[in-house]
Amino acid sequence: MRDRIAVLTLNRPEKRNAVNDTLIQDLHRFFSDPPKDALVGVVRANGDHFCAGLDLSEHKERDVDEAFEHSRYWHRTFDLIQYGGLPFVAAMHGAVMGGGLEFAATAHVRVAEPSTIYQLPEGRRGIYVGGGASIRVARVIGPGRMTEMMLTGRRMNAEEGQQLGLSHHLVGEGEAFDKAMELAETIAGNAPLANKMMLNTIQRIDRMGESEGYFVESLASALTQASDDAREGMRAFLEKRDIRFDK
Repeated sequence: MRDRIAVLTLNRPEKRNAVNDTLIQDLHRFFSDPPKDALVGVVRANGDHFCAGLDLSEHKERDVDEAFEHSRYWHRTFDLIQYGGLPFVAAMHGAVMGGGLEFAATAHVRVAEPSTIYQLPEGRRGIYVGGGASIRVARVIGPGRMTEMMLTGRRMNAEEGQQLGLSHHLVGEGEAFDKAMELAETIAGNAPLANKMMLNTIQRIDRMGESEGYFVESLASALTQASDDAREGMRAFLEKRDIRFDK
């Protein structure tokens, strides 16, 4: 913890921080019950790469049912990150590939360095993504672009990823973590209820019809406007002082 920011570090640089079952289980435990005083989470990685995808050295053969349940566990874990209520910022560099890109796509804010490269190589290895890329990555870059990435195994550089939305901020080499912490501090200054509404409402409305989306937006607006945080925000504005949200 740094102040009220929970910092997670991927720390298997000798494996290029490849995803294994232990990492997914650790993420599931953490986001099922994050520290009570954490307002934002930040993930970074030691070594030259953020996450180079699935750890093939630990890959084991599974029958259809086992492979299905394994994929569904990834989905449940990554849903906890995206919709759990804790804003999550990813500081990326080097390889962000396969399962690493699926993990990064769960982050609400993504910061990249010039060394960042994105790839979905599963199709070239005779398999298909199983950690949610068909939804999360396809929604960011479009299903056609994702199909092309998988068919060809093409790598995208940091600039291409920035243009397509795989990162929200592109900073200098070695600067992603500092920028992620700066953004996390800004996010931590928001009202907790407002943050929770942003994380849980916008993505869901995107999948609704207009009428349903407007209705849910009105509910979120009403809940936040009737909160103590909203009253504090208005008082602080009128009294020309800093906001003091109850956190």
